[in-house]
Amino acid sequence: MFGIIPNAEAIHCKRIEPGFMSQPMARNINQVIVADSHSLFRDGLISLLEAEGYQVVSQTGDVDATLKAVENNSPDLLLLDNSLPDEGGLHTLKIIKEKFPGVRVVILTIQNGKDVLFDAIRLGVDGYLYKDLSAQEFLDILAGLENGQAAITRETATRIMKGYQEKPGVEDEEGGECLSQRELELLNLVFEGHSNRKIAEELFISENTVKYHIKNILQKLGVSNRTEAVSQALRAGILDKE
Repeated sequence: MFGIIPNAEAIHCKRIEPGFMSQPMARNINQVIVADSHSLFRDGLISLLEAEGYQVVSQTGDVDATLKAVENNSPDLLLLDNSLPDEGGLHTLKIIKEKFPGVRVVILTIQNGKDVLFDAIRLGVDGYLYKDLSAQEFLDILAGLENGQAAITRETATRIMKGYQEKPGVEDEEGGECLSQRELELLNLVFEGHSNRKIAEELFISENTVKYHIKNILQKLGVSNRTEAVSQALRAGILDKE
């Protein structure tokens, strides 16, 4: 159905508290919005949900339409494609969690990147599912979400456990996160003069994800453009100049 230099000087760090996909209490899920850029997948998912008694109050295919649908319908759950056109799923997730914290959001993705998963967790996502799930697996996980569980598979839970045992990136002395390892890797490619499209090809991610990471890099370094980011990182000694 669904289917990079360690110990460098820290600069402009901000502490990030992970939401870790949890809710203080279980809440009944009835009204659902499906946001996916592929209409065929979206239609199949809606049919599955409605057959199980869920009320799909809106379906969308881009970021702006998704934000408007959430504002107008106040759903219990948003099923969110990570590859929405324009800004992408992570950008949408960030806005939803800031403006509508009561809406549960589950990311649906075909991407297998660890950094996207952990970025979603830090933004407060309630679940993270790959589109190659069977229909029954998806429904079982959704039932678990209704009972207060995170909407993830055992395999994803294992990745999360292993990921938190690893050093996520360059940190300051107080433990606040600076640039993640993926952000450092991406910034090196920016330093080498690659376009967003080329960076996406090199890292096997979407251009939307590249834009999202660059936006985060600019915010963390306190700069306004790519050139300033590279200059700041070079001064701090966190770029590989070889």
